[in-house]
Amino acid sequence: MAAGKFADSEEMMTDVMKVIMYSSGFCPYCIRAERLLHSRGVTQIEKIRIDLDPARRAEMIKKTGRRTVPQIYIGDTHVGGYEDLARLDRSNELVKLLAVRSPDMQKSGDTGTATN
Repeated sequence: MAAGKFADSEEMMTDVMKVIMYSSGFCPYCIRAERLLHSRGVTQIEKIRIDLDPARRAEMIKKTGRRTVPQIYIGDTHVGGYEDLARLDRSNELVKLLAVRSPDMQKSGDTGTATN
């Protein structure tokens, strides 16, 4: 039953919002966040290694107000760290945040919601 549930989730989530994760070389919470995102159908995560680039660390702190990794963005939404991501998942809000966008929006790079 679990395999079928995953297959349905994977089918629904073939194209999700862009995910950016500020991370470092050794970060167990970054690994957990990545695994959780993959389990929800995210196939690509743009990883920004703040341990390799001090300017990116400063950028992360300025954008998020936080100093710890991971710091995760889904589209333009700052999710926070792993605990925040897991909380969203438990409340079923993560799937909504990762909602599939229309092909026209993907081509234009628009991260808003489609209107009818």
